[in-house]
Amino acid sequence: MPDSNFPHKNEVIQLISASPVPMSKRDIVKAFSITGDDRKRLKALLRELEQAGQLVRGEKQSYSVPGALPAVSMVRITKIDSDGDIFAEPLDWDIETQGPIPRVELLSNAPMKEGDRALVSLKKFTDTLYEGKLIRRIDRQQATVMGQVIKTAKGFVLKPTHKKAKYDFDIGQADLGDAKVGDLVVAEILKTRSSTRSKAKVTKIIGSRDDVHAISLIALHEAGLHEEFLEKVIEETKGLKVPELGKREDLRKIPLVTIDGADARDFDDAVYAEASAEGGFHLIVAIADVSYYVRPKSALDKEAYIRGNSTYFPDRVVPMLPEALSNDLCSLRPKEDRACMAFHLWIDEHGELKRHKIVRGLMRSAARLTYEQVQAAKDGMADDVTGTLMEPVINPLYEAYAILDKARLKRGALDLDLPERQIMIDDKGKMTGVIKRARLDAHKLIEEFMILANVAAAQALEMKKAPCVYRVHDKPSPEKVDNARQFVEAFGISMPKGQVMRPAQMNDILKQAGKTQFSHLISQVVLRTQSQAIYHPENIGHFGLALRRYAHFTSPIRRYADLLVHRSLVSAYGLGEGGLSEEEEVTLEERSERISQTERTSSEAERNAVDRFTAAWMSERIGAEFSGVISSVTRFGLFVSLDENGADGLIPMRSLPDDYYVHDEEQHALVGRKNKKIYRLGAPIQIKLKEADGLTGSSLFELANNDSADIAGIKFKKPKFNGGGGRRDNKKKFDKKKPYKGRGGKGGKKPFKPKKK
Repeated sequence: MPDSNFPHKNEVIQLISASPVPMSKRDIVKAFSITGDDRKRLKALLRELEQAGQLVRGEKQSYSVPGALPAVSMVRITKIDSDGDIFAEPLDWDIETQGPIPRVELLSNAPMKEGDRALVSLKKFTDTLYEGKLIRRIDRQQATVMGQVIKTAKGFVLKPTHKKAKYDFDIGQADLGDAKVGDLVVAEILKTRSSTRSKAKVTKIIGSRDDVHAISLIALHEAGLHEEFLEKVIEETKGLKVPELGKREDLRKIPLVTIDGADARDFDDAVYAEASAEGGFHLIVAIADVSYYVRPKSALDKEAYIRGNSTYFPDRVVPMLPEALSNDLCSLRPKEDRACMAFHLWIDEHGELKRHKIVRGLMRSAARLTYEQVQAAKDGMADDVTGTLMEPVINPLYEAYAILDKARLKRGALDLDLPERQIMIDDKGKMTGVIKRARLDAHKLIEEFMILANVAAAQALEMKKAPCVYRVHDKPSPEKVDNARQFVEAFGISMPKGQVMRPAQMNDILKQAGKTQFSHLISQVVLRTQSQAIYHPENIGHFGLALRRYAHFTSPIRRYADLLVHRSLVSAYGLGEGGLSEEEEVTLEERSERISQTERTSSEAERNAVDRFTAAWMSERIGAEFSGVISSVTRFGLFVSLDENGADGLIPMRSLPDDYYVHDEEQHALVGRKNKKIYRLGAPIQIKLKEADGLTGSSLFELANNDSADIAGIKFKKPKFNGGGGRRDNKKKFDKKKPYKGRGGKGGKKPFKPKKK
């Protein structure tokens, strides 16, 4: 008679699913203490589960669940962060059939670079996170590099576009293909036994270096982004149209307006405010109903999930959704009916959200307004459009904003002074300058309305105990706060010690800093203490906004997280079709991790594009002098941000006045050991532009004079010269009057020299 303790098939699947590595039959036998004839039963059960597709048999007769990576896999290095941590993804993975791409954290001391391939042994932590140990690195001939084809006296060369690339690659005539000099290409790095420069073979032509859009093309391809949509995705947009009113709430008679930047192409949020009979205000925030058009498991949905969000370059947008939706059906154009999801929000005179109501509606925007236009109207310079909207629309909006702004100040939301750079592009796609983007009350008004709607979305889902993708922002780590404290105290600003910092306390520091000329600098230091905001189904609150619950609801056109929140609201409140699917609910954590990663990828691509545009513009001003501020201090040099345009560049250690420089981490400074020159974070500095490369986005500076760059009136603690420095003066000579006590020496006038064998 078989053992009554023989496992059920679900127990076997759960065991194998939870195992960090695939399990052999012997492992399973041991785990369940199976003996005798039950071993044959187990063999039959494993065969049954394999045939049903519930288990996968791999090498050495080991078993894993479908979608899990094998114990030994091929991966591609996707990122190496500033701490040297290596991250990878499996080479062969179909996101449409296998779900979210697993991430591998690779343990390796071998030199690796992004794009390299490796054979690794894997240990599973979760369904989407593995630890990998390097078995061997695959030949670099399978790695690729992007660059520009240039011609030298010795032949064709590929100049990489990545600023960290240390050398160029030779291209043989036969490996050039159809590429021409000046073309931007992707090339395969070829294996070579020669000690000379590595070689490459062109595999794809991206465009020409002379193309006005070349800069964003580089950033786009580096990040693995693509503008074009698959034909099956475009096909699904055909035939879509604005729904009939049906059970939707009719909002078409309410004068909702959109307020966006002058260059905005899509308008996905509209606002309205009116005084409430209860006191306070009744607000409406209406958002394009993307969930009506983009349904779970559709080609549109799969592509939106892969992209995760839209990416914005100075001269173009890589949208999350095709233009038929992002610029048409889901764009709240004036005087046109549009499907929307809307929150009715009631606030009291103190800005507290008293109640809210989510509806699916049909609206008609009264006007498409710009921030500058609305602000001008509020300041007494209304035009033909805003003139008729002042009393019924614009004034109530500002009155409600004034209440929300006071509530924000009271709760202590973090208020960093971080001006944003705006790249100016002419009609031909050429950069014409860099300006600091204006920060108007009209911008803040829309921000406060959107924040309130996002809070309401999180509350509404919690009330129904429904799944929610929260936007969470953890508090700063004590270590980072301590580092910031040491820096700001040098400016006579005190920070509380030995306690968890609250946003209000940080605002107090920023307020004190605002009375000095170093406000922007201290804002940067405080910003560096902050954790990164991410998406997650478990709520830990939003530190920066000083909110207990917060979820992105207001931009489903450009953020997949918002689309998931919309779907959950549709399901929780019975608002019709297009709700959250069961699969999405089960995989919400993996999806949150994925879209957090795509957000980081887009942000990095956007920064790289801005850096390249700026460097390309600066390349026409080589030799010019600029004033700037030291924005970062490292062991290898100084990063400087220019006052004129915010452009960043490096002053290498080797170009500083000849000396041995100590990197004082506590005081963010380089200090000359011999000449006592100080170069400190935040100090004003005069530089000369030595190099600027629009291809890589890097700029190289040198000092315009030999002066120190310290902050006047700020006490500097004398560092201990005990190592951790940069460059020693090569001209230093031995002091013949003092005995030499070098390695192996016994004293004397000359250095010790080992005897020849």
